[in-house]
Amino acid sequence: MKKNVLIVVANPSEHPTLHYPVGFWASELFHPISVFNNSDIDWDIASPAGGQVIMDPMSNPNDSSQYSAWDALSKKFVDDAVFMKQLENTKSLDAINPDDYDAIMVAGGQSPMFTFEGAKNLHKLFLSFYESGKVAAALCHGVAVLNFITDASGQFLVANKQITGFTNAEEDQANAAVNAVVMPWRIEDELIKKGAIFKKSEAWKPFAIVDGNLITGQQNMSGEITAQKIVEQLKI
Repeated sequence: MKKNVLIVVANPSEHPTLHYPVGFWASELFHPISVFNNSDIDWDIASPAGGQVIMDPMSNPNDSSQYSAWDALSKKFVDDAVFMKQLENTKSLDAINPDDYDAIMVAGGQSPMFTFEGAKNLHKLFLSFYESGKVAAALCHGVAVLNFITDASGQFLVANKQITGFTNAEEDQANAAVNAVVMPWRIEDELIKKGAIFKKSEAWKPFAIVDGNLITGQQNMSGEITAQKIVEQLKI
């Protein structure tokens, strides 16, 4: 039977100090989907609250900033009106039956850093995938979810596990690019405090790491390699 991946993206929010809309990062959804399509793996998109989800504007290859104009693969998805219709009304995680899926992958973007703390249904669902032995993956700032997940004993899921995510060096460069502090906290710092063994590559280089059935990707350039590692696990 074909494998099926649940892809979770954050619901829209507004940056509390810089006051612009935040959502998911385009390449962290579209690049993995391309890998899954090429590997004959099914997928669905959902969000903690359901409803419409949005791209971080600078991740949209059609955005006037031209920040992601290089991302021809994401542009194919963005220019596909039929595909984009799916993002207007995503399923809520409350309506998801985990038995329907073989893996979960949490995409990043800026919104996770502001909305995932309160996404209790996501915490519970991600933990259920992990504890049942299914692939549980997170990418870039989607790794923020791991800052809030504890098991029945109260231990953080990341304790003593090798993970990666958006690094301090990348946060520094992101801040410098806009001359402002973008994120309210840092994945590298906070997950190390919770016992994670944090691994990283150079800034903006594709990197992902596997620890058992837990897979994490470093940043927005790591969507493809993260999805490839998910595929490898599903085909074992």
